[in-house]
Amino acid sequence: MTSALHRPNQLSRRRWLAAAAALGAAPWVAGGASAHGSFGPVQPALVPPPLSLQDIDGKRAELGALLKGKVTALQLMFTGCSATCPIQGAMFAEAQQQLAGSDPRLRLLSVSIDPLGDDPKALRAWLAKFGAEAPRWSVALPQLRDVDRLLDFLRGRAPGTDRHTAQAFVFDRQARLVFRTEDMPSPPELVRLMQTVNGRA
Repeated sequence: MTSALHRPNQLSRRRWLAAAAALGAAPWVAGGASAHGSFGPVQPALVPPPLSLQDIDGKRAELGALLKGKVTALQLMFTGCSATCPIQGAMFAEAQQQLAGSDPRLRLLSVSIDPLGDDPKALRAWLAKFGAEAPRWSVALPQLRDVDRLLDFLRGRAPGTDRHTAQAFVFDRQARLVFRTEDMPSPPELVRLMQTVNGRA
């Protein structure tokens, strides 16, 4: 698949390289919220609030427990989205291909922000559409009361009907948010970022 999604412009690439360099030098310690940019390293790294999510088998677990022990790239989506979400699914599908054979602790997690419209069956179908393979790529659904808390924690709000940005949010193996990408990150750069975080976690 060749598109602008997979061939970022030079400015975007320079931003990625600069942000990745900053990430490599960052003192990643958990702590309270402080001023962060809309993308780039999160300093200090942030522990997620206690949010309950449901997987495609109907089991519930806190977000932190789902992230613990893995380097996870998280994206926001919902199955009824016809604008950015299909592109995000294709992006994660390519990232999954590039992660094949790599450290199994490198994981992808799609989180629906539409608990009224999505259910485990719909999420299972969405994963199948993009060829998601467990356990590398999974999906989860928060409770309605937790959607706004999740968006605020990630700073993942966007204007318009989609409500969410097209960023990926990278967590380290201590389940701390350490990096917010730009919208629609290229799969190769996302994979390299995850590998960098994995090497330092």
